[in-house]
Amino acid sequence: MEQRGAPLEVIAHSLRRERDRVGLSLSELAKRAGIAKSTLSQLESASGNPSVETLWALSVALDVPFSRLVEPRRPKVQVIRAGEGPGVHSERADYVATLLASCPPGARRDIYLITAEPGSRRESDPHMPGVVEHVVMGAGRALVGLIEDPVEVGPGDYIAYPGDVPHVFEALEPGTACCMVSEHV
Repeated sequence: MEQRGAPLEVIAHSLRRERDRVGLSLSELAKRAGIAKSTLSQLESASGNPSVETLWALSVALDVPFSRLVEPRRPKVQVIRAGEGPGVHSERADYVATLLASCPPGARRDIYLITAEPGSRRESDPHMPGVVEHVVMGAGRALVGLIEDPVEVGPGDYIAYPGDVPHVFEALEPGTACCMVSEHV
């Protein structure tokens, strides 16, 4: 049976990615894993010959599964068809927020598809401090932004506003739809 060596480029990329994710210096990660800084430096530059023990120590220090260091990352494709997905209706307006992508570990945002009809305003209470909402209009027109001074936006328009103060979304045309990103700073 042929034995293959460790995928050095994959390991190098994975170590850099995971070290950046947790915000550790090369020295600090080496210290936590109980290995020499020079060994870690060689691994991150795709040289050297990592042992299973070294990789296990690094995976423990990074708090990730061993496999995350040695398996190539495969692009994840997610499709949510129109009309599918977990939609939540407003009590006060003809407004539906459908969660498209929740905040993955290390990220600080959620993505929603908003559909709304004219006739009622969706007024939102302030969210947690530092939240910023980003809206890209896809169809229709709406008044969006701060309750005191909303902005009329149409297809293709983009608006960002603080979500930690009272804000509003009011559809002005039937079939109004947009993509909203709620960014948690």
